[in-house]
Amino acid sequence: MNYQETTNWMFNQLPMYQLQGASAYKEDLTNIRLLAAHLGNPHNSLKCIHVAGTNGKGSTSHMLASVLQEAGYNVGLYTSPHLKDFRERIKINGKEISEEFVIEFIAKHKNFFEANDMSFFEMTVGLAFDYFASEKVDIAVIEVGLGGRLDATNIITPLVSVITNIGLDHIQFLGNTLEAIAGEKAGIIKPNVPVVIGEYTDETKPVFLAKAEENNAPVSFASDLIDQIYLSDLIGDYQFHNKKTVQQTISILNNLTDFKISTEQLKQGLLHVVKNTGLQGRWQQLSEKPKIICDTAHNKHGLTVVMNQLQNEKFEKLHIVLGVVNDKDLDAILPLFPKEAQYYFCSPDSSRGLPAETLKNEAEKYDLKGKKYDSVAIAFAEAKENATENDFIYAGGSTFVVAELPLN
Repeated sequence: MNYQETTNWMFNQLPMYQLQGASAYKEDLTNIRLLAAHLGNPHNSLKCIHVAGTNGKGSTSHMLASVLQEAGYNVGLYTSPHLKDFRERIKINGKEISEEFVIEFIAKHKNFFEANDMSFFEMTVGLAFDYFASEKVDIAVIEVGLGGRLDATNIITPLVSVITNIGLDHIQFLGNTLEAIAGEKAGIIKPNVPVVIGEYTDETKPVFLAKAEENNAPVSFASDLIDQIYLSDLIGDYQFHNKKTVQQTISILNNLTDFKISTEQLKQGLLHVVKNTGLQGRWQQLSEKPKIICDTAHNKHGLTVVMNQLQNEKFEKLHIVLGVVNDKDLDAILPLFPKEAQYYFCSPDSSRGLPAETLKNEAEKYDLKGKKYDSVAIAFAEAKENATENDFIYAGGSTFVVAELPLN
């Protein structure tokens, strides 16, 4: 199989949460442990930082990788989902894994995957660990896919565990209270491994403290400890807390290990996240006149901050290209969107995409008015056609929507 055939097989033959939702979520680590053993347990040779959280874990992971790259280390970065190409998930020093490595890995282990019913996520995690070990990275930043306790990445023992924040998302898997979700995320806390908490609430802090005490894991709350916050090329308002989390994590890494990151390297890493790692879709500006911003925020916690930032922008007219997936709590997110905007409702090109007609009808209940379009591309083109140079266009609601935009 060539690269396209290989990734098609991965996407179409095996469950994947990004496409299928609940059916792809395995509440068990047996398979990933089996795969890791089959591969020779490559994760055991890796020094890692493990990053979980409802929102911000992708930005935080990329920031950490960028800082470590600025310090001269060979840095593996595993994140999900991807926007354009599967290989975005697995990078070393900002460079994506080669198509050849992906092809050869799948071909070599395809029979094992099929015989043991490996999920898309399990074999992707195995691929990342195998690649990082073979390339002998100095350190790997590993982002949790979903939850924490039962996530396939949770077979590692990191140098530092990081939990960015807790919000009500993926409640069909993780629970419908902040305490329950915090309990799942706290599942990445390991015995004697320091844990950094980015944000907490009255409901979640006791959960983190109890789990940390149970594991004799030193816990620090970045929002309480970091006063001086450095600038970053990631300019979304929500990066305020992520930068604190990164700074606290680097501080702990400096105190714990042979890794040495100077203040200047920390500053430069935060300033050059996009250049160093290739991160896209976080309050990303696509045009100046009209100003066009896209963002992958897709739940109440993330969209609240993004919509507040949007309201602080200056413009004559606001155009919003909006699409979501079919498991979103529309009654939680639609009230966050401004009424004084023209909406372009669309459905992302995914089996999980909510039909544009349904989204339009639900949005009208909250006085959000606009038209429906057959695709993200058509909706985005119409918004650009209608906007003057003094207008503002926002496109988002789902990672899938951002993935279909012209980002470069």
